[in-house]
Amino acid sequence: MAFTLKPLPYAKDSLDPMMSARTLEHHHDKHHAAYVTKLNDFVKGTKFESSDLETIIRATATATGTEKKIFNNAAQVWNHDFYWESLAPNGGGTPPDPVLKRLEATFGSFDNFRDKFVEASVNQFGSGWAWLVVKGGKLEITTTHDADNPLTHGEHPLWTCDVWEHAYYLDYQHERARFVKTVVEKLANWQFVGKKLAETER
Repeated sequence: MAFTLKPLPYAKDSLDPMMSARTLEHHHDKHHAAYVTKLNDFVKGTKFESSDLETIIRATATATGTEKKIFNNAAQVWNHDFYWESLAPNGGGTPPDPVLKRLEATFGSFDNFRDKFVEASVNQFGSGWAWLVVKGGKLEITTTHDADNPLTHGEHPLWTCDVWEHAYYLDYQHERARFVKTVVEKLANWQFVGKKLAETER
């Protein structure tokens, strides 16, 4: 099956002024789209041609050569699909009770969670992702390098922020910390987090 670029779940200008339409045009329509195109090229004629993204990611996580290229692009397609769902117009604010209570139980307060998430994002050297995950029944903040993601580490992702420079440079230049803090406070899709959290409790 051919992979396709999923449309954004909101209008490109709906995250302004926290994230500009120009950033979304470059990030979604060019960077994300390029990963989809490359993935289709790399899987053509391979055993992964009819596989879904998660199957490919888990099967190629430690691969080398062409399969490593398949992993990088499949994971980046999956990561970006998840990232767009992690954001919402009129997002941020106080999470719903089930999410807030788990954050408070783990990190002491929502503000502590925010600060630790920003710190982890800033400390992620180079390109990568910051995640809120469930691991062993507990909430954790983790980071991954380049295309890597929690699926390869036995973790259940709840939320993510892209910390590759192309995610924020047009709007925030080198200020990764300000970008991540803004995303947590004003764009986070806490309803999505609640849905993902509920999946881990079934």
